[in-house]
Amino acid sequence: MSVTSTGSTTTAAAATTSTVQTAATGGTTSTGTANNPSAALGKDDFLKLLLTEMQYQDPTQPMDTDKILTQTSQLATLESADNTNNTLTALAASLQGSQQLSTVSAIGKIADLGDNTITTAGDGTSVTFPIYFPSDVSSGTATITDTNGNTVSTIAIGANSAGTYSFSWDGKDSTGKVADAGAYSVNVAYSDTSGNSKATKVGVYPIDSVKFDGTNTLLGVGPNYVPLSSVQTIY
Repeated sequence: MSVTSTGSTTTAAAATTSTVQTAATGGTTSTGTANNPSAALGKDDFLKLLLTEMQYQDPTQPMDTDKILTQTSQLATLESADNTNNTLTALAASLQGSQQLSTVSAIGKIADLGDNTITTAGDGTSVTFPIYFPSDVSSGTATITDTNGNTVSTIAIGANSAGTYSFSWDGKDSTGKVADAGAYSVNVAYSDTSGNSKATKVGVYPIDSVKFDGTNTLLGVGPNYVPLSSVQTIY
């Protein structure tokens, strides 16, 4: 019996080791296709290991009840954790879908990007930018200022209906000198057709549409689509 015991123990160890290596490294079928290309052990792999260990155990020294219960408990814990992960993944996908759907309700509202600057390269090239007027315009002025708040140039605005219009700055200051490269703020003061004083600026536009690009939500504001995360305020 001692010879048989030694042979069984060796066989069990070899079989268990082979099973562990196959599960951990991914294993291959007879055609060379990986069974587990991610080399990850799941609850099914642990169950196979437990059954293999019991199948090749030494008949003279079988596993005790406590060991079996411990391994079974570990298997149940692993399965519970796996189910929890799957549930959380499904919940995250559901919440993302709900968030995207709720974003559609922003269409027609105003988005403030929190940035009213335009950028010039300092080579005299014209810079084109859009401005949104929430009400009809009688007359107005777009004022371009540097980072210190100094007025660099102004653009006269004539009568227009409410809406978004494109304006162009030639990249020069009020004396005709090419402005330095950098960012400049654009603010607009205007009078509506009733003579009321109004104000607007670059970076404030109505939301025309919503586009979903994978996990990203993009809002159609002005002439462009911008990520939802780039919007500072919606009102």
